Amino acid sequence: MGNCWTSHDPRPNKYIPSTPGTSGTHSKNILSNTSSSVGRSHFSEASSSSKIEELQSQQPNGRILEFPNLRVFTFAEMKAATRNFKSDAVLGEGGFGIVFKGWVDEKTLQPSKAGTGMMVAIKKLNPENGQGFQEWQSEVNFLGRLSHPHLVKLLGYCWEDKELLLVYEFMQKGSLENHLFRRSAGIEPLSWDRRLKIAIGAARGLAFLHSSEKKIIYRDFKASNILLDGSFNAKISDFGLAKLGPVGGESHVSTRIMGTYGYAAPEYIATGHLYVNSDVYGFGVVLLEILTGLRALDLKRPKEQQQLVEWAKPLLLNKRKLKTILDVRMESQYAFKAAMQTAQITEKCLAPDPKSRPSMIEVVEQLEQIQAIKEQPKQSKLTSVQATFTFGASKQSIRRSSYHSRFHSSH
Repeated sequence: MGNCWTSHDPRPNKYIPSTPGTSGTHSKNILSNTSSSVGRSHFSEASSSSKIEELQSQQPNGRILEFPNLRVFTFAEMKAATRNFKSDAVLGEGGFGIVFKGWVDEKTLQPSKAGTGMMVAIKKLNPENGQGFQEWQSEVNFLGRLSHPHLVKLLGYCWEDKELLLVYEFMQKGSLENHLFRRSAGIEPLSWDRRLKIAIGAARGLAFLHSSEKKIIYRDFKASNILLDGSFNAKISDFGLAKLGPVGGESHVSTRIMGTYGYAAPEYIATGHLYVNSDVYGFGVVLLEILTGLRALDLKRPKEQQQLVEWAKPLLLNKRKLKTILDVRMESQYAFKAAMQTAQITEKCLAPDPKSRPSMIEVVEQLEQIQAIKEQPKQSKLTSVQATFTFGASKQSIRRSSYHSRFHSSH
């Protein structure tokens, strides 16, 4: 979940577990201080929009549960599943805390011996993270009720004394960030077809969030939050910063500013006004990273190129210049017409005015049309400029860039 750029918000989240859980139970009554009717009103599905109905018909597995249906684990069970949080079980680490590999029975979700049953990812809260509890609550309340093929599945949680943990399905291929930016023998460069497949999957997940009557704004869309299963199907993870969208005809919600440098929409950074289409901007940044193989923010690049959007966006609609910034690792794998159309969508998503950005449903439709383009790709000679960028990128540390952590504001 990263380090947050935020100030304290004293308002309680009323969709949170009211008390620590009980071992082995399922959290069908996890919501506190609210009735089932209130829960439905906040996540009711729109029935009047033909586009939304079309989206839902295309993705019949996407649904919003009335209540979370999560298993409540004890801390002892979490210790058993991870072999007492052994260091060799660590999958990764972020601002929220450490993510461990664990093993549970596939049917009962009871802890099992390592190598037997089903592998899961267990995220353990860092008690020094001041925003960790609020983010943990948001994760349970949103991801615990959302079911969609392109959202990571939350299986359960643990809340025992000061111990807060979340249990997820295990995503075998890790994050999109690792595949785009890490240079190691164990990570094969993503082909054009896989990049497009990942983009479409992530877009479908985001479109689903935006398609409920009470729209859900994800607020932290970035490459590290897009996880990949064994078949490179993309799933959005980490709902710690998710917000319910505007109501009563309002165009935006006003909130403390939280996000990630390089991905947050300009209107949100400037005013704290969060629009549904603020997510679309973040998607545009990730799409630009997919096209170029370059990070949204990288202080190791030449000064004028450190902020990817600022530098590369003006080049997207120029055929000759676009060829100089496309990732050389996917050369000859794509039809340039497909790359050009993807660049055009990227440019629209990055429009300064949120009203000028397309909806995510429109983005999904356009990307699916591009996926159908089957022209024979042509060999192209890219300029030495791209080679320089690629060389610079290869020097990047395997560890996540510190510039991609969330950031704090005193406002």
